[in-house]
Formats: sequence, C-alpha cells, structure tokens
Amino acid sequence: MFVHIGDDNVIRTEEVIAMVDYSLFSSSTIIEEMIYNQRKENNVTDSAYDEAKSIVITVDHIYFSSLSVATLSKRAQIADFLDSVDDVMEDSD
Repeated sequence: MFVHIGDDNVIRTEEVIAMVDYSLFSSSTIIEEMIYNQRKENNVTDSAYDEAKSIVITVDHIYFSSLSVATLSKRAQIADFLDSVDDVMEDSD
C-alpha cells in the first residue's frame, strides 16, 4: 500500500524504516551524519512547502515532511487497514 507523506511525495508503506520527529535532527549527531551522507548521494528530498515537522526514512531515501509524525502514523495505519481489508476481500472471492 502507499502513503502520502506530504509535499507531493507518495511512498510504499513497506519501504518505511522510521518516522522521526524533526526536533531530533538537530539534537542527534547520528541522524545529522546519516542525512549528511545521504545528501552527498542525492538521496534526500527536502520539504517543499513548509518547514519540516518530520523525517521519513525509507530503504533508499530520506524525506523531510511538512506533516507531523502523528499524522503520518495515522495515514500509515489507515493504509495498512485498507490493505488488510483488500486481502480479506480477495480471500472471500
């Protein structure tokens, strides 16, 4: 299933490794270093419209999102629920 993470970015829920509050970006040298290294590889997409509220880390890319972690989590849960409903519907056919 897919989830819209804001700023015209839609990603596969299976690829999400972590969703981190943006406030941790400046307080964690590990996250700063990881993002710095990924920027060198052009694997980072910044938030286009507003200041970032969260960082979405996927298998091969990092996204800065204008949506909060709570909002992204709810969207991912809804996507997972819809996916499970779809599986049940396919099994009943």
